[in-house]
Amino acid sequence: MTAPASQPTSFSRVPGIAFIFKKALISALVALVLFSLMIGIRTEAGPTGQLIFWTRFGDLASMVAIVFGGSIVVELLRQWWGPVETVRIVPPSAQNAMAIGRRAIAPVLLIFTFLVPVIFYDQRYILDLGILVLTYVMLGWGLNVVVGLAGLLDLGYVAFYAVGAYSYALLSTTFGLSFWVCLPLAGILAAFWGVLLGFPVLRLRGDYLAIVTLAFGEIIRLVIINWQSLTGGPNGISGIPRPSFFGIPLTPGDDGLAARLGIEFSPTHRIVFLFYLILALALLTNWVTIRLRHLPIGRAWEALREDEVACRALGINTTTTKLTAFATGAMFGGFAGAFFATRQGFISPESFTFQESALILAIVVLGGMGSQLGVALAALAMIGGFELFRGFDQYRMLVFGVAMVLLMIWRPRGLIGHRAPTVFLERNQAISSELTSEGRG
Repeated sequence: MTAPASQPTSFSRVPGIAFIFKKALISALVALVLFSLMIGIRTEAGPTGQLIFWTRFGDLASMVAIVFGGSIVVELLRQWWGPVETVRIVPPSAQNAMAIGRRAIAPVLLIFTFLVPVIFYDQRYILDLGILVLTYVMLGWGLNVVVGLAGLLDLGYVAFYAVGAYSYALLSTTFGLSFWVCLPLAGILAAFWGVLLGFPVLRLRGDYLAIVTLAFGEIIRLVIINWQSLTGGPNGISGIPRPSFFGIPLTPGDDGLAARLGIEFSPTHRIVFLFYLILALALLTNWVTIRLRHLPIGRAWEALREDEVACRALGINTTTTKLTAFATGAMFGGFAGAFFATRQGFISPESFTFQESALILAIVVLGGMGSQLGVALAALAMIGGFELFRGFDQYRMLVFGVAMVLLMIWRPRGLIGHRAPTVFLERNQAISSELTSEGRG
């Protein structure tokens, strides 16, 4: 009798110090090659048109050193967390604390958002930044319906954003309609265009679907630029009316809200009102999305995302499922566009480029497709991150790209990946052999 072979342990072999330094050295050499022309040498056009350049070897050495040290830190963190198939080194107490923290993030973040106008009432910059972040949170939640729940890659989502903005601008300036009347109309018109986009792409998927949606976004932008008699062309539309508090204007006059409440007028009142308005619209988007996920249409979206062939085999009408996903996501994009128009008071085609679509899609992907909280955190990190690095124009996109790469390495499904089905069996159920015989299943 031979001794039984030793069973493989569940722990993977820990790389040695030499392996870590070798990997860090390779990363530093790659960074040296990539950054030598990007950072090491700076070129500009001289006063007489000739090309002048100067070297920045100190900055290049600093960047290579950061990559070298960061590679070592990344490898050490990987050993601490451990790969997916091994036992984690994180103690159970820390895991419980992290679980409690994840559950508390959403209510704490919501309470803080409600208190932002109170805490930062005298800081106009913080309030404007909060409005911008909430706008992208709403856009991310709207695109999350199409990409995260239905699994349809949409690169032209900014088109619905533009349709909502121009719908409100044209209706309010031409017919004198108020914001509260134009808001649902802008959402309906954007949903109509979402259905129009859905019909040509019913049989497309993957890269082909992305190309068509990208072309749709560019078509809308070019139509806005060239239809000058309606949209104003490159000049845009100005003089867009501001929203009122259900018919009461936020002006310093006697008929204004401040005079009716008997308080001193301040221009900050309108900013605070806009903040709570976009917060209400974002929460409405979140609530509707969560409710739809538990309805049959939401479960059909999830089935379509996982496997379209299996979805057809189950008897689900994929045509209706895709069209409703595009229409629902487009409607929320139209709402956000209407708010953007009334907040800015002026819109032009430069505000609805492909870069906006890419930014919204990046928010959804990095936050976690299908995760409402992840999208909100990603919007806060990306929009707020852009503002934090505004003073470092030369390195802002570089730092942003490095952060995206690291996130994709550690969290390939996003900050908070959520692909669990809405309805599932809590425990396995045995099926009798009589039910699986020929003619019964």
